Amino acid sequence: MRVIRCLDEEWTFIGPTGSAEPVSVPHTWNAVDGQDGGNDYWRGSCRYTRPLSRPDFDPATQRVYLQFDGVNATADVALNGQALIHHDGGYSTFRADITEALLPSGEENELSIRVDNSMNDRVYPQKADFTFYGGIYREVMLLTVSATHFSLDYEGGNGLKVTPALGGDIRKVRVQSWVDGPDAGRSEVGVSVLDAQGAEVSSGSGTDVILDVEEPHLWDGTVDPYLYTARLTLRVDGKPVDEVSARFGIRTFSVDPARGFFLNGRPYPLRGVSRHQDRKGIGNALTSEMHREDMELIRELGANTIRLAHYQHAQEFYDLCDEYGMVVWAEIPYISEHLPAGMDNTLSQMRELIVQNYNHPSIVCWGLSNEITISTKDKAGMLENHRVLNELVHEMDPTRKTTLACYAMCGPFNRSAHISDLVSWNLYLGWYVPGLFLNDLWFGFFRLVFPKRCVGMSEYGCEAMPNLHSEHPHRGDHSEEYQCIYHEYMLRFFARRPYLWATHVWNMFDFAADARDQGGEPGMNHKGLASFDRKVKKDAFYLYKAWWNPEPMVHICSKRFVERAQKRIMVKVYSNQSEVSLWIDGKKTATSRENPRNPRVFLFNVPLGPGETRIEARAGGLSDEARFVRVDKPNPRYRLPEAHGRQKSSNWV
Repeated sequence: MRVIRCLDEEWTFIGPTGSAEPVSVPHTWNAVDGQDGGNDYWRGSCRYTRPLSRPDFDPATQRVYLQFDGVNATADVALNGQALIHHDGGYSTFRADITEALLPSGEENELSIRVDNSMNDRVYPQKADFTFYGGIYREVMLLTVSATHFSLDYEGGNGLKVTPALGGDIRKVRVQSWVDGPDAGRSEVGVSVLDAQGAEVSSGSGTDVILDVEEPHLWDGTVDPYLYTARLTLRVDGKPVDEVSARFGIRTFSVDPARGFFLNGRPYPLRGVSRHQDRKGIGNALTSEMHREDMELIRELGANTIRLAHYQHAQEFYDLCDEYGMVVWAEIPYISEHLPAGMDNTLSQMRELIVQNYNHPSIVCWGLSNEITISTKDKAGMLENHRVLNELVHEMDPTRKTTLACYAMCGPFNRSAHISDLVSWNLYLGWYVPGLFLNDLWFGFFRLVFPKRCVGMSEYGCEAMPNLHSEHPHRGDHSEEYQCIYHEYMLRFFARRPYLWATHVWNMFDFAADARDQGGEPGMNHKGLASFDRKVKKDAFYLYKAWWNPEPMVHICSKRFVERAQKRIMVKVYSNQSEVSLWIDGKKTATSRENPRNPRVFLFNVPLGPGETRIEARAGGLSDEARFVRVDKPNPRYRLPEAHGRQKSSNWV
């Protein structure tokens, strides 16, 4: 049976200067320079080495594989100077069979991986609004398996494919598997379906079987994300030699151009966020605890969908999406600019994305591209690339939809917007251009000319720094107050448009984009609802929580805007309760009921006396507190500094 060994320690990193240092993986060499602005982070070739002791195995009956869960962007793997595998694509799993390259027992092997994230014309991404961190930034494993085993050599998959609700019948589950090795012809596969408690509910045998699951328990989004397990045992001459398993969920879904998304036959509006995978001072080398913290914050917000942008994310995060009931848009990094030499890479990254993630019930669509028309010159090649990708996805997975995200300047009539099954737009109307009302006009026009096209909003948002504030917030000031105004409008906008199949805030978290210089902090995109280090939940976070999370809550906004030069200020409170009472310095002063024209938002005009004023908001047995201090003149540290050449609210392109 399989033996898995983690290879996270004992690595030596040889960086761009040729100096060597001990590291553990996950690791990236751009954790600092990829986040400090200037668009000058190191992109090039570096090397990782480590000693590798020969595992205890029988070469006559077993094989040994190296598994890399994420190496950005191009990897060349060698063992004892022998080249083993070349891989293009920084976000997916790949493996190398190293059995024949291992030295005899007693001799030390040297593993060497050359990693390259330099600019080129064939491996995506090459142009985008985020940092392309170089390194071995996910785990490395050593696998010892039987010579005859479930396939490990096809697109990084595990040789197991589960298709629930076959043909729309929720009782039918198809389980396919692939076996490699010298005894594959005389092997047999036993298949068991286990419920969430581990009890067997169906069984069969063969590499392509259809099983009946009586009275299936549905995977029902955040309401009830129930998971089954398919467990497969490979036997040769009756002896078990390998085993694999995969969790899956039984669910159906559909999308209607007038009524939006349906899950298990009922309306299920998809309202959620997009996510990048990096962190402050860490880059994309995240730990399991960090992935889980991200999911906990998204769940606290009350989202029911996540767009995992703009590449394949870690398997453990897809697992969390399954467990928490998140509906997922998964995509490849075919982004910003079509590369005439890059079609093969888009196809290989899509094949890996689908094969490695097919069994996740959370995923409902495969994203073909993002904002591809921003700077593409070869329009004919770009359209052909999309057609080929779309056909590939439908061939590999007829159970899910294809989609793509269009840039604002990609108009409703652009041909690329009509290739996929679904489409969404990245629109920042009210941020990059004035006029929040333009969102109404844009989608109103689209619905007028394409009433049968399923349309959503894949990105929307505006930048906010938790230290920037304004009594008179306006577009471009990067204040928390304007971010709140923006998102208040967008939430009301979505409530008026139930036909939108999905909406995704850009972004759940601030993230690194080394080419940016905005908000007084170079190298960052500050559109997150939470800060880059996940320590600060911006006020807009609580607005979404009030709308989406049914758990009772109350939150006073602008608590970081302590020093005020006005005699009276407007205090804004977010709550999902029907009324909120305000207490000033321990005395109840006002009660406000929810305004249907601006739901979840409660406003109070509050006088500020000399010195400190303490505010308490109470709603439904809950309370929140804030303090404000009257000062003689506005504190300049709350304003965005004027700096020559600094971008204020312009896009990155």
